[in-house]
Amino acid sequence: MSKFDEAIETYQESLKDLGITIDTDLLTAVAKGLGPSIYNADSSKVSSSDSEEIARVKNNFLIGKLGLADGPELDAAIDSVVEQLGASNRNKYRAVFYALLVIKLGQESFYA
Repeated sequence: MSKFDEAIETYQESLKDLGITIDTDLLTAVAKGLGPSIYNADSSKVSSSDSEEIARVKNNFLIGKLGLADGPELDAAIDSVVEQLGASNRNKYRAVFYALLVIKLGQESFYA
């Protein structure tokens, strides 16, 4: 099994533990889009308690990559995903976090 496949399996296990379902094709596409960052222990996770990290998610992914306009709906989507994954959950995997944002904001076609 490749490192990528292992990462996807890890994400699916964490989702299963949380009772969340994400389409495997979408999760795989989001993970591929993140490149080698998914293999680094620090960059593979989102620290929701770090305001700079949340700003990076918003600016680099939602605005930069997905091309969304800045607005309160982006902040609300981020807050919703943090709540869904659990604020105290230390394993908020970036690929899972981003995939949930894509779903919340109806941007699945970006990865189709």
